[in-house]
Amino acid sequence: MDDLTDYDTIVLAGGAARRLGGADKPALSVGGRPLLDRVLAACPDAAITVVVGPHRPTTRTVVRALEDPPGGGPLAALDAGLRHTTAPTVLVLAADLPFLTAATVYTLLAAATETSAAAAPDGASAGHDEGASHDGAAPRDESARPGTDATRDGAMLRDASGRDQPLVAAYRAEPLRRELARVRAAHGTLAGLPLRALVNGLQLERVPDATTTASFDCDTWEDISAARARIREHGNVLDEWITAVKAELGIELDVDTAALLDLARDAAHGVARPAAPLTTFLIGYAAGRQGRDVQELTERAAALANRWAAEAEQSAGPADAGGGTGAGTKPAE
Repeated sequence: MDDLTDYDTIVLAGGAARRLGGADKPALSVGGRPLLDRVLAACPDAAITVVVGPHRPTTRTVVRALEDPPGGGPLAALDAGLRHTTAPTVLVLAADLPFLTAATVYTLLAAATETSAAAAPDGASAGHDEGASHDGAAPRDESARPGTDATRDGAMLRDASGRDQPLVAAYRAEPLRRELARVRAAHGTLAGLPLRALVNGLQLERVPDATTTASFDCDTWEDISAARARIREHGNVLDEWITAVKAELGIELDVDTAALLDLARDAAHGVARPAAPLTTFLIGYAAGRQGRDVQELTERAAALANRWAAEAEQSAGPADAGGGTGAGTKPAE
């Protein structure tokens, strides 16, 4: 199986959400969909998806897990989730990422499974530059690595401010398990330990998130409000709405929003205004019932609307030009 589809996902959905007054953060709605479901939608082809945290309804079938002890923190939760995975690569995500996309997921998976370039003379790994991590960890010293090509231990997102995001990351499962075991042996427990205790022991590619969109998380009510406002912006609202409707109806259907809007415009102008919503409804109905391609159906309906409009113009033309009573009306004798 291709490396980009041979992966499991662990979503960390616990935590006290103190900055949200103890609200159930993964269940909070952004664009009419719970944050947890939005994250799950970004990795639909994971072989196994584990959600670590209290039981919540989800639109996808997932494996449920709880950290030991409850409330033991991210490393304990990661360990609990990892026990249910079998794939060679593990995608690790927070449950509060409203703008994470499948494109970002695939970028992380590709970076995690690439072979790193030979170590630089100073021992720094490829793609590992200076900068503070999300939890204050210093960059890892790679001088112990041999100066030959080697498979990375994973890849994680780095936001525009230079902060590492270890909970928006893809890890190779074997070194991840090894480092968790090492940390447990060193401290006697995983509970209460920061993520840097794990991350510092791994060779990770940093994948830049230049606009800090995919790594945008919701820690406060201000963050929730900002996320809800962003999806209603002019450039986002239609795609967000179509995605939400498809999720609500449980359908998988590629929708070219621009093409459908063009079709609706042609139907409204060339036929009648009510023809626009009815025509787009019929496109979806035909695609769903017949399993046909939406783009093909849209093009055919658009061509029909254009022919309809052209006929109307041709019929109206002589009457308009001659000041007569209209197409199809016989002149008085």
